[in-house]
Amino acid sequence: MTGNGQQSQAAGADSTDVHNYKKRHAVRKVDSHPLSGQPLRTFSLKRVIFITVSTMVSMWFLAKVFVAFAPLTSVVAQYSNASVLPELLDATADELIAGLEAGQFTSLDLVQVYVKRILEVNSTLHMVTEINPYAWSIAIKLDEERACGKVRGPLHGLPILIKNNIATADEMNNTAGSFSLLGAKVPRDATVAAKLRQAGAILLGKTNLSQWANYRSSNSSNGWSAYGGQTYGAYYPGQDPSGSSSGSGVSASLGLAFGTLGTETDGSIVSPSQLNNIVGIKPTVGLTSRSLVIPISEHQDTVGPMARTVKDAAYILQAIAGPDQYDNYTSAIPWASNSTNATKPDYVAACKLDALAGKRIGIPRNAIGNRNIVSAPIFDAFDSAVAILEEAGAIIVDNTNYTAYAQYLNSTAEDIVLGADFGPNLAAYLAQLTYNPNDVTNLNEVRNFTQTFPAEEYPSRDTAVFDSALALNFTNTDPQFWAAYQEDLFLGGPGGILGALATYDLDAVVLPTRTASSISAIIGAPIVTVPLGAYPANTTVIPNARGNLNATAPNIPFGIAFAGKHWSEESLIGFAYAYEQRSNVRQKVKPYIQPTIELADVVAKKASKL
Repeated sequence: MTGNGQQSQAAGADSTDVHNYKKRHAVRKVDSHPLSGQPLRTFSLKRVIFITVSTMVSMWFLAKVFVAFAPLTSVVAQYSNASVLPELLDATADELIAGLEAGQFTSLDLVQVYVKRILEVNSTLHMVTEINPYAWSIAIKLDEERACGKVRGPLHGLPILIKNNIATADEMNNTAGSFSLLGAKVPRDATVAAKLRQAGAILLGKTNLSQWANYRSSNSSNGWSAYGGQTYGAYYPGQDPSGSSSGSGVSASLGLAFGTLGTETDGSIVSPSQLNNIVGIKPTVGLTSRSLVIPISEHQDTVGPMARTVKDAAYILQAIAGPDQYDNYTSAIPWASNSTNATKPDYVAACKLDALAGKRIGIPRNAIGNRNIVSAPIFDAFDSAVAILEEAGAIIVDNTNYTAYAQYLNSTAEDIVLGADFGPNLAAYLAQLTYNPNDVTNLNEVRNFTQTFPAEEYPSRDTAVFDSALALNFTNTDPQFWAAYQEDLFLGGPGGILGALATYDLDAVVLPTRTASSISAIIGAPIVTVPLGAYPANTTVIPNARGNLNATAPNIPFGIAFAGKHWSEESLIGFAYAYEQRSNVRQKVKPYIQPTIELADVVAKKASKL
């Protein structure tokens, strides 16, 4: 990835081949656009004109509806009162909902301002790969519904960005960051995307990710994909954004949407959430559908929200959680069973200040690691956080160690499970495509494409993870897979977090997010991460292994994680909220770069035309 935001190519790559490939798949590259060099638009000029004309007509209708409900002078007064409009870097769902309900701004205003904010910083940070060309017309329709008294729920009219491995049956691509899937079509929306639409959310666009959800290379970098380029974090120049939900983390942190969706196999929600100073909820495997989400492992993959506050993330989880006929793992959801007593938890209502009172919270010290010059700021912040938990009424139980943690550190079981799952799970996704422009039907064909298409930057960025999965020579129906999976269930279960919870009668464990993900990942258990702090100004800058990103540096954030048993999201959200409200860490750590345009600017401009 070059510094100017253009797609980098491997040595000797033919740029004409790349250009012709994009042209064949209707990716319009507009050099004068602020996103020049990004494969952002996937729609024709005629369609743009049609959308624009349709939007103007709908805006005229919406204006008529508004005038029918309030005198023009009142509308102008509302739009001119910029001081009451939330600043989008930290705007909460409740603030946005209140503004929409009060008529201070519209969903169309939100789409316009969020797109402008994306355009301001995307050429530097490269976090968004697609903008939904219908976002404006969808916003107008939702504004019309609101004006007529129809509100689908709290997400009605709120724009959200989703990771570029979550399929949508519209003009947006779903590539996992690979040119092999550019232009591919799916039969329907991914279930989580469909649920967001049903809840009234506006799918604003797609975010960049570590290619193939960080399951291609041994020598690539977090946040890089051939299709989307290199994403950077916003808290230090050249910051490693972590991954694989890199663009989702950066976008949520900078207020480029109300919130975002990420996916996690092991760390891909919670790690970029912590390094981007936001909240991430990694749900129990099966709580959210993975249907038409480009997979790694059916045993570990999950989809979850990333947002600036716990409550905002809870709003999103409330919308996407639940059973799905296309993902049989969701049939295990306790409240989705046929029991007459089954009731869906209210994750938003779980956000209570007293949620920690009387709760037993364990600290698995052997899973936290050793204090050293790099980790010292994290240890100091964690100790302060534990004191806050105690002040909130929690009963802290120290040294609730994972008894098999040393065995886990030497285990290859997770590698075997993921590798054995990946081949058949990927093939199953590819088989569902209604249009497969490169006719990639299995992992071997994806690898061949990756190694021969210049923009994939092979061999500079290798295919070692693909190679390892193919070298297994068995899949998840083989006895060797079953042995590895059973080992994982022990290491994360009786020998891991479930054993600690049972032995010490705990409601949850708490630990720095950087070491929290794997023990929960191998058994599909949930985690909620919340901002904990940031590296101090005197921190020595340490690059990543590839040398193209700053992994440790001043002002780079880190997080604290609450982890629990399967289906304990309601409790974990409550614990995280109670801590968040007392610590207010996010507001203390500011990005070095952020958009300058605000909702007030868009609203004031509209008011000047009335």
